[in-house]
Amino acid sequence: MPPLTSASSDATDVNRANRGIAFGVGAYFLWGIVPAYWPLLQPAGSVEILAHRIAWSLVVMAVITTLLGRWAGLRRLSARGWAMVAAASVLIAVNWGVYIHAVNTSHVVEAALGYFINPLVSVMLGVFVLRERLRWPQYAALGIAVAAVVVLAVDYGRLPWISLALACSFGVYGLLKKTVPLDATGSLTAESIVLAPIAVGYLIWLGPAGTFHSGGWGHALWLASAGLVTAVPLILFGAAARLVPLVTMGMLQYLAPVLQFAWGVFVVHEPMPASRWFGFALVWLALLVFTADTIRVRRRLPLPNLT
Repeated sequence: MPPLTSASSDATDVNRANRGIAFGVGAYFLWGIVPAYWPLLQPAGSVEILAHRIAWSLVVMAVITTLLGRWAGLRRLSARGWAMVAAASVLIAVNWGVYIHAVNTSHVVEAALGYFINPLVSVMLGVFVLRERLRWPQYAALGIAVAAVVVLAVDYGRLPWISLALACSFGVYGLLKKTVPLDATGSLTAESIVLAPIAVGYLIWLGPAGTFHSGGWGHALWLASAGLVTAVPLILFGAAARLVPLVTMGMLQYLAPVLQFAWGVFVVHEPMPASRWFGFALVWLALLVFTADTIRVRRRLPLPNLT
């Protein structure tokens, strides 16, 4: 077989990048429109929905892990690895539960704020936990973000606890995931294994008080679909992460909170007084400063070899 020419190699790289971007857009688009999904599971309460999400995620991920033949990675995981998985499982369960509660109690905009500020929370964790040093644009972005939280706290009359809970739980979750030698598919499978006994135990305890049996077949199928709603975007994300640079994924991640914010404002018509718009404008300014600095730094680094 003749060696690839420079032109054909470039075409292959472009094709891989385009597929990666398509997968990434698909993942973040699905995460962005998920506020339309959780209300369909009512009258189930947030905790019951969370339990079904965990239980059915295990079913879906067990099938996927079997088809991909990736159980060996889980069997090789050390006791310390499983301890990290258990800690990450608690955090993702908190994140999922708070998000479901936020959507089903008409706090979609506040939830979107959490995912807007999540990259900045990750930077703060890098400073305080990993002892990373910040560049001055990052300091500026964090200062603007803190000012935004103050403005929004005054507007809400309280701390935006939903936003902070989502951002902090997902930020620490991401930090813990760096210590677990599993890909996205294996990680979700392992986390589901840890959480499923608690979720299934809760559903058994709930018994007739739950809506799975009393809501009819249609409602039961909606609850069961939570496993697919969890797994599909994660698989797309995992595929994208292998094909495109990290900075590209960083840019794509804003698609999800933009769509969530749009859903909250323009579809379910959550209140947005001028002071709240100002707070969000500060958040977006902080993200603009942060993203521009990230792109500037990345351009100075050598291009990764994607072949």
